[in-house]
Amino acid sequence: MPIKMKELPISERPYEKLEMYGAHTLSNAELLAIIIKNGTKEESSVTLAQKILSLGKNENCTQDNLTFLQELSIEEFMKIKGIGKVKAIQLKATCELAKRISKPIENIKTKIKTPQDIVNLLMDELKNEKREVVKVIILNSHNIILKIQTISQGGTNSVQVDTKDILMEAVRSGAPKIIMVHNHPSGETNPSKADIEFTQKLQKATKVFGIELLDHIIIGYNEYTSIKSYLLEQELKKR
Repeated sequence: MPIKMKELPISERPYEKLEMYGAHTLSNAELLAIIIKNGTKEESSVTLAQKILSLGKNENCTQDNLTFLQELSIEEFMKIKGIGKVKAIQLKATCELAKRISKPIENIKTKIKTPQDIVNLLMDELKNEKREVVKVIILNSHNIILKIQTISQGGTNSVQVDTKDILMEAVRSGAPKIIMVHNHPSGETNPSKADIEFTQKLQKATKVFGIELLDHIIIGYNEYTSIKSYLLEQELKKR
C-alpha cells in the first residue's frame, strides 16, 4: 500500500518542509505536489507529481529541465488519473506564470556594448521557444535600447519575415541603429545559408534608410552566435 502523506514525518511533508527549510530544499515532485494539493485514495500528491514529471521522458528532457511542462495542454495533464480539470488548469496557470516571470522586461535605457548584453536580455525568453521568433532591437545613437519589437513567429524550422517588417519600426521611430535577433528551436546556433543571405540583404536595406545594422544574433539553448563575428571569422580564414 502507498504511504499516505499524513503517515510521513512532518519534516518530510512538502508543505511543512517548505515552511521549515525553504522552497529551495524541495524536489521538483514536492513542489508540484503543493500545487496539486490533494492526492487520491490510491496515490499521494507527490506520486501524482512524479507521474507528471515522467511525461518529460518522452521529450528527452533531463531531470532538472522542466520546460516541457509549459507545452503540456490541459487535456494532457488530465490523462493522469487523479488530475481533474481544476488541477490541470491550476498547473497550466502556474506554468504560464513561471514563463512570464522568466521573460525579461523590455529594459529601456539599457546600453548595449556587446552581443552578450542582448543575449542576457533575451536568452531566458527564447532558449525554450518551440517556434522561430524574430525580434528587432531599436537603439539610439548611443546604443541605448528604445524598444524591443517582436516581428514574426514561425514554425520549428523557419519563419517568414521581410526586411521592411524589421525596418518599419526603426524608420517610424527615427532610430539610427538596430540589432536583429532570432532563435533556433533546435538549440544549435550555426547560421544557415538563409540566415547569412538575409543578414546581407538586411544590411543593404538599412543603408538605404541611413540605419546601421549592428548585428544579427542567433540564440539557441544557452548559447548564441553573432553573425557579424561569424562572417568576420570566415573572411579572416580566407586570407
